[in-house]
Amino acid sequence: MTPAIELLKKLQAKYRIHQYDHDPNWGAYGEEAAAKMEVNPERVFKTLVVQLDDSSLVVAIVPVSRSLDLKALAKLCKVKKAKMAEKSLVEKSTGYIVGGVSPLAQKKKLKTMIDRAALDFETVYISGGKRGIDLELAPQLLAQLTRAEFAPISK
Repeated sequence: MTPAIELLKKLQAKYRIHQYDHDPNWGAYGEEAAAKMEVNPERVFKTLVVQLDDSSLVVAIVPVSRSLDLKALAKLCKVKKAKMAEKSLVEKSTGYIVGGVSPLAQKKKLKTMIDRAALDFETVYISGGKRGIDLELAPQLLAQLTRAEFAPISK
């Protein structure tokens, strides 16, 4: 059981667990999840941790089929620049390992932005907190649990 799953169980939230055999040689974790679960990659969302130029961290949740628009994210966060956070910083702040970072039940509560594309679907898939585990839930529930805003942050 991961902290993300424990949180959803505790809240009696509506979600589904999907498991697949993770292949460490695959490369892109989100694309692997979409392929192995046979789900449209537009519905599978990756959790990225970004460091802003004021040294704060923000979580960006975007479809695995797209890239994070760092300039758009920086503008929304009212800073000049944003860059991907270092792996060690990601793992320390979230409590998850890279490739299995869930936006739910992270160690530190970080500002969170979800790409507006999530609203195109009744449910989306996010990391369950471990490589090989994804969670399916409504994007509105994800936003509620992470106190996130929806915004155009992918390209």
